[in-house]
Amino acid sequence: MTEKDTIAMQLVREALLQSCAPGTAVSEVLTRVGIAPADLDQPAARVPASAYAQLWRLLARRCNDEFFCMDPRGLRSGSLAFICRTAMAQPTLGAALESVLAFLSLTLDHLQPVLVRQQSLAEVVIGESEDQPRRPFTYFTFWMIVHGVACWLAGRRIPILAIELRCTEPDYCDDYRVMFSENLQFDRPRTRMIFAAECLDLPVKRSAEELQRFLAEAPANILVKYRDPMSLARRIKHDLRNLPGAAWPETDALAQRLCISASTLRRRLAEEGQTYQGLKDSVRKELAIAWLGDAEVSFAQISERLGFADTSSFYKAFRKWSGCNPGHYRSVVLGSA
Repeated sequence: MTEKDTIAMQLVREALLQSCAPGTAVSEVLTRVGIAPADLDQPAARVPASAYAQLWRLLARRCNDEFFCMDPRGLRSGSLAFICRTAMAQPTLGAALESVLAFLSLTLDHLQPVLVRQQSLAEVVIGESEDQPRRPFTYFTFWMIVHGVACWLAGRRIPILAIELRCTEPDYCDDYRVMFSENLQFDRPRTRMIFAAECLDLPVKRSAEELQRFLAEAPANILVKYRDPMSLARRIKHDLRNLPGAAWPETDALAQRLCISASTLRRRLAEEGQTYQGLKDSVRKELAIAWLGDAEVSFAQISERLGFADTSSFYKAFRKWSGCNPGHYRSVVLGSA
């Protein structure tokens, strides 16, 4: 499949698990949205995001539930529209999120979300009515709704610093890391999404026409583009992760390693919407967040591993990436352990 806006077949199977009876009904539903039923058994198959969106809408109409029947009470048809309509009347993203989460906590039986602000960090924490954790797909569908609506309300993507989940890591996580964050942590005490608190102060300015457009395109418009595993950017990030920060090559040296010119390197990255500096910052941020979750790794060690001249330089860079200092981030993350 050449279309980049695709979704893994694993997510299609997850969507059907509780919302569609197996057998003939599954084949009928898939055929109606343009997905070949035979592809359901192909582990590496992918489907267009538009087809996945059609599947979501079709199952929601059939079950009168926009949450794939994964909660006893569910989200009745029209819930997404109601969430957006009430949230867009709020002045800031923080107030809008409070409105969204209040509706979800009233509507859903098993998931009770709240917004918590801790100085420079904010988190959406899901309280649960049972000891047994939900399926990973349940949590990620919830985050898809909340994060997707939040990004639309703000008119920009809200960077996620980390997502922690009570459930065990599933066999397939690639699409989830693309949609949300490379920093997904499983088997945690509670399920939450962490992001910079400054995002809560963003103004909400959406019109009725924009709402109509957003709902007409949902949920395809909140599914992030599939990243080609063979892309140059992904290859470079993989190589950077396996090198000490101090050994990361400059642009000319990297181009020489790849047997291309520096101008070709910059052009090919630009075609993928990337820059080499942006890739380095992305990997540094990803590694820093992972190491900050380990109390045994000191700030000095993290700074050295990432190739910073000193701890102060690491502090400044982390604040630029995340909006908070690394000490506060570590205290919030380790505080729930």
